[in-house]
Amino acid sequence: MGPTVAAAVLVPVFRDAERALTLVLVRRREGIVHGGQLAFPGGKCESIDRTPADTALRETREEIGITADAVRIVQQLPVVNTLTTGFTITPFLAHIHPPAVWWCAQEEVAEVLQIPLASLLRKDARDVVIEHLPGRDSPRVIPFYRVGQDRLWGATYRILHPLIPRLAAQQWSF
Repeated sequence: MGPTVAAAVLVPVFRDAERALTLVLVRRREGIVHGGQLAFPGGKCESIDRTPADTALRETREEIGITADAVRIVQQLPVVNTLTTGFTITPFLAHIHPPAVWWCAQEEVAEVLQIPLASLLRKDARDVVIEHLPGRDSPRVIPFYRVGQDRLWGATYRILHPLIPRLAAQQWSF
């Protein structure tokens, strides 16, 4: 693979009305890079962004309307690379104040999803599949989380998987 493209995402977390820890994901609109996939809000670093955190905040505002004043960045997480599209992603765990009604940029985001942490902790939520990825010579084992009828996999999985036990252990206060 050639040079990578710097990107950043926000990993938005909040407590719902029942105080259950909840993550926010988006379903990417079909026809764009990573179309149809579940992802965290974020995207490519632009020249207007001073830092990767600026990118994550800007992209979150552009994609789902959450402004910086509704976000508290808790911690930068380990960088993750995509395996087929050449992105180097810097993720930021963040506590957010969700809006009463979600908004999304129709050209990029098909929908906003609120995923209770408890649903990802279920034993049957995690699985693997063997698939042939574009640009790869042989099939690969791909781990994923079941989110309804969807598979949460790839870079989003690799960001989330080591984070789930830390969230479950209440390492941070939200």
